[in-house]
Amino acid sequence: MSKMSVIGMLLGLALAAAAQDAPKFAVDPSWPQPLPAGWIVGQLGGVCVDSHDHVVVVNRRNITEEEKETSQQAPPILMFDAAGTLVNSFGDPNVVPNSIHGCTFDRDNNVWVGGNTDGIIQKYSHEGKMLMQIGTRGLVDSTDGTQKGKPLNAAHDRLYNPAGIVVDPGNGDIYVSDGYGNRRVVVFDKTGKFLRQWGRQGTAQEAEDGAPGVFSHYVHCINMSRGGLIYVCDRSGDRVEVFDKEGKFLRNIWIRTGTPKLPDPRGTVWWVAFSRDPQEKYLYVMNGRNEVVTIVENESGKILSTFGRPGHQIGDFTHGHTIAVDSKGNLYVAETDTGRRVQRFQPVN
Repeated sequence: MSKMSVIGMLLGLALAAAAQDAPKFAVDPSWPQPLPAGWIVGQLGGVCVDSHDHVVVVNRRNITEEEKETSQQAPPILMFDAAGTLVNSFGDPNVVPNSIHGCTFDRDNNVWVGGNTDGIIQKYSHEGKMLMQIGTRGLVDSTDGTQKGKPLNAAHDRLYNPAGIVVDPGNGDIYVSDGYGNRRVVVFDKTGKFLRQWGRQGTAQEAEDGAPGVFSHYVHCINMSRGGLIYVCDRSGDRVEVFDKEGKFLRNIWIRTGTPKLPDPRGTVWWVAFSRDPQEKYLYVMNGRNEVVTIVENESGKILSTFGRPGHQIGDFTHGHTIAVDSKGNLYVAETDTGRRVQRFQPVN
């Protein structure tokens, strides 16, 4: 047997062993329960879970003309209980961010949302009352304040198509991946006062090199570990960049299963969530390019396994976009584009 054959065999065995150690999941066909009669959703721009395992999805309400003939638009923000029953819905379509994108809960179970064709983020109570807005709806951080203007990557009072939000449970600081127009992480205090920012547009060479603090295209997600580290999706750079709260770069977690060269137009790293054990041993990555959930060993950054596949059947993904985890370790994946659904995946022994 040649030396290369031996190396290949050993690598295969190592990957197989890693996959055996990774958690496994199976789709739950009973979740969610049907929506009220006549209601239909458009693209689901985000999914998030509160401390009581209520699950929120944000709905862009962009149903087709044919669907409008037989159905009615569901509200922008839909809340389900753990059993999958719709327990609340709210949001004025003329007030919520345009092309609503991403959601998160804070420690008080308020829900935050952004929009990837807008310059705002909003905070809602659990009951659906809007409590705060940063920015002005329809006004973005560009040279002329519109979507046609050149990104400035600088404003203290507005954003440019923000994708994701996470709120520090300790002091209430708000971290935003301001990343469909701008290329930055921006931080506000709990009152909405600007504190700091980091990040800029990267070059193709910087993408290949994994340069710190630059983003290839979409700054698509943001999350915070129990230890207070900030995980940011450099989607077209096929990596998660990890920072401290001040923006000091710490490491890359690579998901190089996309194009041979970077930047990757669609990208692999669309959203991230942590396993619920105290050590947050696993990082769950919604890999929208490959239409799989990639399971990563958080500490080492090693890819352990994947599940899912492209398709329209139950358990498949069509534009799998965002991912969240509840207290029991169930995973929730929301789809945009033509997928337009949310699915739950349960841990299996």
